[in-house]
Amino acid sequence: MTSDLTGARVLVTGGAKGLGLRTAQAIVASGGSVVIGDIDEQAGADASTALGAAASFVTLDVTDDASWATAIDTAVDNLGGLSGVVNNAGIEIAELFFDLTAEAIRKILDVNVVGTALGIKHAFRAMRPGGRAGAGGAIVNIASVAATIGFPGIAAYSASKSAVDRLTKVAAAESGRLGYGVRINTVCPGLVPNAMGAKLAVDMEALGLFPSVDEAVGAVVALTPSGRLATEDDIANGVAFLLSEDSAFVNGVTLSIDGAMGM
Repeated sequence: MTSDLTGARVLVTGGAKGLGLRTAQAIVASGGSVVIGDIDEQAGADASTALGAAASFVTLDVTDDASWATAIDTAVDNLGGLSGVVNNAGIEIAELFFDLTAEAIRKILDVNVVGTALGIKHAFRAMRPGGRAGAGGAIVNIASVAATIGFPGIAAYSASKSAVDRLTKVAAAESGRLGYGVRINTVCPGLVPNAMGAKLAVDMEALGLFPSVDEAVGAVVALTPSGRLATEDDIANGVAFLLSEDSAFVNGVTLSIDGAMGM
């Protein structure tokens, strides 16, 4: 059971698959409407169709400023306003420090950091007083437990997600001081056994950090006091809370949904 989102109008980036899709589903199930923004046009269109009349799709490359401007305008038009943005789109590339490549680092930072920063920028422009939506709202940035622990093989990814957390703090301070009426919070999910999580486990074996995929997953569970991996529902419900009026005085926080792995 998620928080009541009746009347919420939300853009979810990376919403065609995985956690982004589950978040979009939770928003619709809780009474809101959603625009899925994704670079994968076919998957995004299919996801939107499956969600029904409360959902639509817009092509969005989060690394591109002009693409963001178009996507926000489309979201406002399709939804009849905008009350929330979930900056979920992200990528993960596993490399040992010994083999780090500038190309992979830049790609991760471009999507995870630049993409989130541009999302905050354009959400502010739309939702602040005088913007096209203009009634305030909420932004939820998706980071990772990797921002809070030192797990091997994911240095650039971890750095990017730590940066997302810092972006959130600064954005919350600016929004408050300038009277935007927009709350900004971060969610740090634990490892989720979806396609992205499974790829990480495979990468850990390939890098020689663990003898098998099962042992890589087992190591994560062993580091988690709650004794299990996260589910997409665990994360989506937390995002729904931060979008809802139930969290009206929650601003600039980092909500770790990781079973205490990152404590």
